[in-house]
Amino acid sequence: MARPLRIEYPGAFYHVTARGNERKDIFLDDSDREKFLSYLETAFLRYKAAIHVYCLMSNHYHLLIETPEGNLSQIMRHINGAYTTYVNSKRQRTGHLFQGRYKAILVEADEYAGELSRYMHLNPVRAGIVTKPEDYDWSSYRYYLGKDKAPKWLTKKFILKYFGGKTSRAQTAYQDFINAMSNKEYESPLQKTVASTILGNREFVEEIKGKYLEGKVPDRNLPALRQLKMTSVKDIEKEVEALFGKGTMRAKKASLYLCHTYSGRSLKEIGTHFHMGESAVSQASRRFRLMLEKDNRLKRNIHALCGKLNLCNV
Repeated sequence: MARPLRIEYPGAFYHVTARGNERKDIFLDDSDREKFLSYLETAFLRYKAAIHVYCLMSNHYHLLIETPEGNLSQIMRHINGAYTTYVNSKRQRTGHLFQGRYKAILVEADEYAGELSRYMHLNPVRAGIVTKPEDYDWSSYRYYLGKDKAPKWLTKKFILKYFGGKTSRAQTAYQDFINAMSNKEYESPLQKTVASTILGNREFVEEIKGKYLEGKVPDRNLPALRQLKMTSVKDIEKEVEALFGKGTMRAKKASLYLCHTYSGRSLKEIGTHFHMGESAVSQASRRFRLMLEKDNRLKRNIHALCGKLNLCNV
């Protein structure tokens, strides 16, 4: 069964969301919402969670959360677990409240925190619940404008610092920023997420891969890791040709085999590159694998290439 890829480290930012099982409501009344917010507070007190933005809808929620201690899994077990226990007890029910695991996207905060906060604060407007985001009681937006006193567990300074030095000036600028896209169609910043896991520029993605995914082997049960660690067909060909010679039949067969077995590319993608049909790719890869079983020298060479390209665990 596919699992989400969790990348955790001190100071990481995440956009977190969870939906009700079968898309059913997880909040039936204001007391439910108040109870959920109380678990955000205890996550702050017990696990040092920094809640930057929140928005509670009827059947799902959004959080922009920072983990100074690199403990997202612990934080989310507390929030979702405690709230599920509360709901099951209150409604005299059993079973899952949420639809599978929560979704957490690692965020390059300096680049995307502001955009994400706007997307989250405008969620009730997009849903047609209110016409102005400040009219919605169950998001952090009113606190950002200074209309209500913010709870101690809500952190506003990080985002507001991008909108001015003085608090009043930053609040006005932030409101203008939100209103600029209110009641307008615009692309969600989450559309730029890489492998359903990381939201950031190319340098940020590469930095995360280098620091936290180095040495991890692609796993069919972790499709996000497999996608993040996909090696290009050209990179594979380059290393294979350096070993077996450019344009040789053995180089082509080895390249095809490695692409099929380890690159994460589809049969169609591989076939298009090598000018072959999908079934021909599978058959050629199988024949080369049989060659490896009989030729120890060839097997050692392929094994060395795997290690050099970080395609498999060596």
